[in-house]
This record gives sequence, structure tokens and C-alpha cells, in this order.
Amino acid sequence: MSELLPVFLKLEGRRVLVVGGGRLAKAKLPALVAAGARVRVVAPEIAPEIEASGAAIERRGFEPTDLDSVWLALAAATPEVNRAVAKAAEERRVFVNAVDDVASATAYLGGVVRKGGVVVAVSTQGRAPALAGLLREALEAALPDDTTEWVRAAAALRARQKASGVPFERRRPALLEELNRLYAEAARP
Repeated sequence: MSELLPVFLKLEGRRVLVVGGGRLAKAKLPALVAAGARVRVVAPEIAPEIEASGAAIERRGFEPTDLDSVWLALAAATPEVNRAVAKAAEERRVFVNAVDDVASATAYLGGVVRKGGVVVAVSTQGRAPALAGLLREALEAALPDDTTEWVRAAAALRARQKASGVPFERRRPALLEELNRLYAEAARP
């Protein structure tokens, strides 16, 4: 397998199809809802938590036309159904995350840490999701509690640098100086 390109997607207001209504679909749904995606779930049986999520629900089997006009699909059904979703998605040039079915996937959802405006994702290219989860936990512990302040300071500095035309090669060293200043201030009694 070739290397993956890590990408963060803006799904707000965009259609996302989830095929499957059980435990795997239920686990992936909150992140899609939090991202503002317009989620439609298609499955013969739907877990009550999915019904309560606000997603559009269709109690039936998957049809290839379900993928028309979607930006992303999550196949969280049986391997046979996941393969059908992957085939139909490939024909329509739609990326599909086939949950627990690496061979049928063209997109992989990693272990995600969100802390103070920073998002870090870890992937093992679908080969060892439990390892990605452990690495996610380690990264979450390693990120400082004042990450929100880091983001605020970095955004303010970036705006000043852009306004004054600071070249890219000088921006990162200046950010490091700004973060060191924050630590020095925090260390003062």
C-alpha cells in the first residue's frame, strides 16, 4: 500500500452517507454530526442512539444510487455490503471509510485528539486501529493543558506577521519565541 495523505475535511453542510445501523455506525456518527455533516443512515435495522442523533434515517438495504451527491461514505455493515458500497463509491469517485474492512476503504478515520483548538490524528493506515487508539491517548496526555492559549497566541502572531509581510521562513522562529514568552509569564509568581 502506498502512503496515505493526511487530510482534515470540512463537512459542514455536506452530505455524508452511513451504511449500517449498528455498533460500528453508532461509534462513527458523533464525529460526523459534530463536523456539521448532513448525515443520512441507510440500513434495515437502526440502533436507537442513531435514530436519536438527528441523522436522516432510511430503513432498507443499500442501493448504489444512495451515493449520488455525497462527499463521503462510511460503510459500517457486513463485509459483503461494505464491498458493494466501495464498488459503487469508486464508480462515483466518492471516498469511503469501510469500518473494520481495510480492503474496501479509500479513506481511513484515525485516532483523534482535540484539545484547546488543536486537532491531532493518528493512523496506522487501517492495519492496527487499537495501536492508533493507544497513540492517541499518549498524544492527548502529552499536549499541554494550556493549548488554548498557544492557539490564541499563534493566531494573533500570524495575523500580525501577515499584516507586516514577515516572510514564511521567519514566522516559525518568531512563534517559538512567543510561546517561550508565554511560559516565562506563566512561571512568574
